[in-house]
Amino acid sequence: MEYLHTMVRVKDLEESLDFYCRKLGLVEISRMENEGGRFTLVFLAAPQDVEAAREKRAPLVELTYNWDPEDYGGGRNFGHLAYRVDDIYGLCQRLHNAGVTINRPPRDGHMAFVRSPDGISIELLQKGDALAAKEPWASMPNTGEW
Repeated sequence: MEYLHTMVRVKDLEESLDFYCRKLGLVEISRMENEGGRFTLVFLAAPQDVEAAREKRAPLVELTYNWDPEDYGGGRNFGHLAYRVDDIYGLCQRLHNAGVTINRPPRDGHMAFVRSPDGISIELLQKGDALAAKEPWASMPNTGEW
């Protein structure tokens, strides 16, 4: 068995691509538009997985955009996506500067949570050992649900 991808339904494709690609840093690998089914699929990979993903050897996130408006509840019931990152403080700062709420700050230098525009919880885990506690993260409270 091989893990292939996680599918997330999105309400606004451009807003979601802005979050996942421009803010979080994922890379679009492929896109498929199905006029008959009235949907678009966009497959994304982590930057370090791009080459492997193009060779179908790395997991992907599939954004599914249905052209006809639908309301998707929650997002928390989905669970979460998880990514290992090189510098959790640097990424959280970049996301914060881009207007993304850090729902669970990386107080421990190891783990943080943010949410996509569609309410999907995303866990960020520091690669290797946890970083030393650092302000403003060490004393920052949780915000909302994560």
